[in-house]
Amino acid sequence: MSASLNRVILIGNLTADPELRYTPGGTARVRFSIALNRQFKDASGKLQDEVTFVPIVVWGTQAENCANYLRKGRSIAVEGRLRIDSFENADGERVRVTEVVASTVQFLGGGPQRTAAEEPAATPEATGPGDDNPLPEEEVPF
Repeated sequence: MSASLNRVILIGNLTADPELRYTPGGTARVRFSIALNRQFKDASGKLQDEVTFVPIVVWGTQAENCANYLRKGRSIAVEGRLRIDSFENADGERVRVTEVVASTVQFLGGGPQRTAAEEPAATPEATGPGDDNPLPEEEVPF
């Protein structure tokens, strides 16, 4: 067997509030995207900005923590694996989906302020092993 490694480490800001859903079996799944910013100089020496948007999926208890404590604009670090899949949509067209399946999500910075009504009762651990769950529901595209 040949060697292989599928590991992704990203730091970015949430582009929207996480979307929490549950599988028919009751497993929590949250999806969100993060923006990764990069600056570079073009051929003329002018500073340019480039933004890459990366879809993230998180499973289990860690997914519920993300849904409860993360909001648009919050900085996070994500460690996980890259998953690329394709499926046929309702129009019969082949669609390719690329996402990071997170094993660890670390909450960084202060993030956007919330009102007292939005604040959860307790603070979760910022990091911990995720439920890198290979359930069939993981195959459901965005």
